Amino acid sequence: MNKAMDQSNDPSAQIDYKALDTIIEKEFTNDKENLIMMLQAIQRTYNYLPRPALDYLALKIDVPYSKIYGVATFYSTFSLEPRGRNIISICLGTACHVRGAERVHERIEEELGIGDGQTTEDKRFTLESVRCIGCCSLGPVVKINEDMHARLPTDQVGKVLAQYE
Repeated sequence: MNKAMDQSNDPSAQIDYKALDTIIEKEFTNDKENLIMMLQAIQRTYNYLPRPALDYLALKIDVPYSKIYGVATFYSTFSLEPRGRNIISICLGTACHVRGAERVHERIEEELGIGDGQTTEDKRFTLESVRCIGCCSLGPVVKINEDMHARLPTDQVGKVLAQYE
């Protein structure tokens, strides 16, 4: 492995090339047609897409890094930056907005000391606003990982966050 390939924006990124080989070769048989699914599997492994993993993927499936980067930045589901163990998605769509989602959003920012799109220093949480979760009648809705918290009042935000130690 070329030492330059191990350079990353995140110096703590430890890449397991055997795990990448399992994803690329065994799960997806080096088939570049499965690029999005490979990126999803890599993100599940690292909770984001580390640059060295993308460089390695480019070499393994013979696709230019620029194409992989283009796909990774096109879809909002992918992150090129390290994210928290718990992803908080707060719906700011119209139905949630009129039910107080902005106040809930502000309370989450206060509780965690971060803004939208940021990750706590301890990598416990990443906060991201979304336009619709699809639970319009249950607003305001906050999704943490796969858990939905419906009709969340601002005074319950701390209690909900505490569940994700």
